[in-house]
Amino acid sequence: MTSATKLSLGCIADDYTGASDLANTLTRAGLRTVQTIGVPPDDLALPEVDAVVVSLKSRSIEAGLAVTRSRAAEKWLRGRGAQHVLFKICSTFDSTDAGNIGPVMDALRADSADHIVLVTPAFPETGRTVYQGNLFVGAVPLNESPLKDHPLNPMHDSNLVRVLARQSKTRVGLVDLATLSRGADAVRAKLKDLAAKGIGAAIIDAVFDRDLETIGQVALDHRVSVGASGIGLGLARALVAAGKAKSNAASAMPETAIGGPAACLAGSCSQATLQQIASAEKVMPVLHLDPDRVVAGKDEAQRALGWAKDRLGEGPVLIASSSTPDQVAALQSRHGRDAAGHAIEQAMADIAEGLVQSGVRRLVVAGGETSGAVVDRLRIPGFLVGAEIAAGVPVLRAVGANNGAMLLALKSGNFGGPQFFSDALTLMR
Repeated sequence: MTSATKLSLGCIADDYTGASDLANTLTRAGLRTVQTIGVPPDDLALPEVDAVVVSLKSRSIEAGLAVTRSRAAEKWLRGRGAQHVLFKICSTFDSTDAGNIGPVMDALRADSADHIVLVTPAFPETGRTVYQGNLFVGAVPLNESPLKDHPLNPMHDSNLVRVLARQSKTRVGLVDLATLSRGADAVRAKLKDLAAKGIGAAIIDAVFDRDLETIGQVALDHRVSVGASGIGLGLARALVAAGKAKSNAASAMPETAIGGPAACLAGSCSQATLQQIASAEKVMPVLHLDPDRVVAGKDEAQRALGWAKDRLGEGPVLIASSSTPDQVAALQSRHGRDAAGHAIEQAMADIAEGLVQSGVRRLVVAGGETSGAVVDRLRIPGFLVGAEIAAGVPVLRAVGANNGAMLLALKSGNFGGPQFFSDALTLMR
């Protein structure tokens, strides 16, 4: 990216798969988009684009560190001309009462001098809606969905006004669906009224795709917003409608084929990923890691690499550390939550590194924390965004990587259909 580039939109994502989801959404909406891993170095060569999504692995780290990293990303984006910055969070609002959504929002709001910040994780296309401030996953409230069993950020309250208020120093209000349905000016009036009462953040309902367009229009009046890829879609459509996007090109990624061996790694324990692994077992070799051996420091990664090398010449393979919620809970009880999670992430990163050293150039990774560990280990500074594999999951072409040309797919645990791994490999040629 040249120093003369002026971004139409800057984005900070709190994990890597969420960043890919957002980059995919912006690309589909008409913005040429690049995803970077961390705050990019000034000499990273990127094409001229409309939007940059800075990926941070900050969702589950200490809140103060998440704030520091997010502020650095915002400074970089503002320096490239971004008038509006979206802090991209998970569509299931993954965050404990100790943070990190509230503290980061507070810091970005203070830096931007916004009186009030719009917040919504809604993305109706993927079944995430907000009504009366309550987040629904499909037809059930968040706290009744499988997300209540998330191994790192279990979500036990669907009321986002309460959830955000417990994390933030800012008073939190609500813009309800009735107000939103009356249009952008009604939302602006409601925000003005809330701000006058000392409220600095507002959860806004969204049930239909058209709601996102209204939210996007209003959000652009401000310098910061917080939400999932749905609000990104609204912002992108508003920018295109206002003629503020440089290009409506669908992708900045070249079509050059990569070829070579392919592999899949699954670390997510979501129901969707477990079903996808079961489907993959019908069409490719699958190895399930022994999590107790991983945590105990046994050579499970080397065993997996030996197993994979014997099979890569015959086609794709899948290596999984995924387990059911009951199995995860038992593992954490035996070894501690943090120790178990860290050991498994590092084992998956070891395996990814070994696979790439063995010639793998097409890699599919399922799970946010797993994706973060893998991309960090491979030292990939950024991606160009290509074709959509499933809603929220694009093909990514590595840029600036020491390992040469590579295609990756980074999948949030709950995304994709039953045949996701096969679908991904079909598009990653």
